[in-house]
Amino acid sequence: MDFTPIVAKLWGTLGWFIPLMLLIGLLKSRWAKGHIGELLVRLFAHWQLDKQAYRRLHNVTLSTLDGTTQIDHVFLSPYGIFVLETKNMSGWIFGSEKQAQWTQKLYKRTFKFQNPLRQNYKHLKAMEDTLGVNPQHLHSVVTFVGGSTFKTGVPANVTQGIGFIRYIRSFQQPVFSEAEVDALMQALQTGRRAPTFATHRKHVQNLKRRSDPTAERQCPKCGNALVIRSRKTGANAGQQFWGCSTYPKCKTLQSL
Repeated sequence: MDFTPIVAKLWGTLGWFIPLMLLIGLLKSRWAKGHIGELLVRLFAHWQLDKQAYRRLHNVTLSTLDGTTQIDHVFLSPYGIFVLETKNMSGWIFGSEKQAQWTQKLYKRTFKFQNPLRQNYKHLKAMEDTLGVNPQHLHSVVTFVGGSTFKTGVPANVTQGIGFIRYIRSFQQPVFSEAEVDALMQALQTGRRAPTFATHRKHVQNLKRRSDPTAERQCPKCGNALVIRSRKTGANAGQQFWGCSTYPKCKTLQSL
């Protein structure tokens, strides 16, 4: 019996089915969700924010004492500088302003993720160091896209969908002149790392290094190396921690 027609028909079916399954898997990946969320925010901002009043940069990587930090979106305007963190998540979201981790409940599964306000705080500090601006003129904004629902109260700067547009527009008191906005834009363009794949790869490597409890670290206060030390006395004797190598000149401590 000639199975050629059957094989040909089966191959024809798999010819579109396999790529479709691969595409669905890719779209469900964390990488794709993040990029889709950022793309949606770009589109919302393009449609809703005046391009003359709000200058924008996306995927901004800045140098920090411990490596790099990567900012999803920055909007510079006469009314302040808005640093936006995007989360593409569904399900129920639980969290408060001061919690270190928030919770996502998706069907019967529970996931923990870093408080995006804390995550964005590091972005604001990097912006402050890069631009040398008054921190009062830097505003943290978080937006959730993807159909999630807040099950606990969140601050006004944690928004959903295009809610970040309303929050940004709520600032109406000018704090920068047009010339100052131009200068800040130029300074940020100069101070950022090139938006290339190599920059992103280096940033990912920095994140992995920071998550490794034994990897080398720099002191966030003085820039010198942190070293692993052990407590010698007290109830926590023998417990290890990160301490600045210049101690006692610098007394920075970090948990191991």
